[in-house]
Amino acid sequence: MNVLYVNGPVQNGDFTLADRPGKAAGIRAAAALNALLGARPVAHLWNTVTLSGDVRHREAGESLGRPEREEQAVAAKYAPGELPPAGVLTDTAPPVAALALEMVGRLLEAGTLAVAPVDVRLCSACGHMTGVVAHQACRACGCDQTLAARRRLLVFDRPAGQPVLEREDFLAAGARTPSHLLNIAQNTPPRLVLSRTRDHGVGLAPLGLDGLVLDPRAGLHVAVLAAAAGHGAQRPVMTVTENAAANVAAYGLPFRRHGAARLRYALHGRIPYDTGLLARLYEVHRVAPPLQELFVTWFLPLASLRERAGIDAARLPSLLKFCRRAHLARPATPAGEVLDELRRHVEAGDMRWVMDARALAHAIAAHETTRGSTPEPERGAN
Repeated sequence: MNVLYVNGPVQNGDFTLADRPGKAAGIRAAAALNALLGARPVAHLWNTVTLSGDVRHREAGESLGRPEREEQAVAAKYAPGELPPAGVLTDTAPPVAALALEMVGRLLEAGTLAVAPVDVRLCSACGHMTGVVAHQACRACGCDQTLAARRRLLVFDRPAGQPVLEREDFLAAGARTPSHLLNIAQNTPPRLVLSRTRDHGVGLAPLGLDGLVLDPRAGLHVAVLAAAAGHGAQRPVMTVTENAAANVAAYGLPFRRHGAARLRYALHGRIPYDTGLLARLYEVHRVAPPLQELFVTWFLPLASLRERAGIDAARLPSLLKFCRRAHLARPATPAGEVLDELRRHVEAGDMRWVMDARALAHAIAAHETTRGSTPEPERGAN
């Protein structure tokens, strides 16, 4: 297999996917594209190495271990009986942790990474490493007093002039890469610290860094590579928002390649699920539940890959109308030559086909065939 879409790991916060469907946009987009490529389902990726998760676990005062708490929290994101067919994969799962330590070891041998003494600030109350400047309060316990310390840390000294991101790092044929992402290196310090004090994470003790874990922004990339390795894919593509890419790209720079595999990004925009307009549109236009489901969980995530700056709520009526027309025009059996062309677009990251009525109609037919259901056409629609 060549191209495989994998969602950028979703932070395991205090929400459910029913409450915050926008959190599933990258998951749904990746699933839709992989289905068009004929790939088997990919696990949903989750980010569990978070300071906020540490704080929640401490405040809960439970005897339950942190890994078990994270597993329960991830499972609770889904409605009963709706766990993904390929399961979930966290950024601390055994295959991810093993790959992370393997990659870090090789990068240390190559001199790309190093273990070096760094001047840092530690919280005087709990010992959390707050950063390198004195004025930062501790986000682990709230204490505003820090102490100067010198610790051996895992660091990445970026070669002078090396950009954090280039156009080749995005799978987006026919789309312009946002200039602010290409210029992100201007705001990135030359030395990045890749080890953190966390209660939960990929422990770096085997490297002599007791009490430290791999920075989760690096770990996200390793998780995507691990998911791709399980599918034998050498061209993994992480579905991610512009803001997320801006936050994690620098820390993932040494972790985008492993063996023959090279990770790229596919940007998607925010979907306005939180507007009340959708319910009103469904009622006014008498949109049947099957089409509502198709529109919300399949079409809008695909459209968000085309409209990467975000879908404006004012666009929802026209997008629903377009999706409904394509749904009504779908063939009983998708044409092989159309699907072949669609797959070429998907492999290239060219999402212009989403607003091509004929291509979309055949894609919907393929989607319904894959799901093993073919809803009846709507009756009495306006």
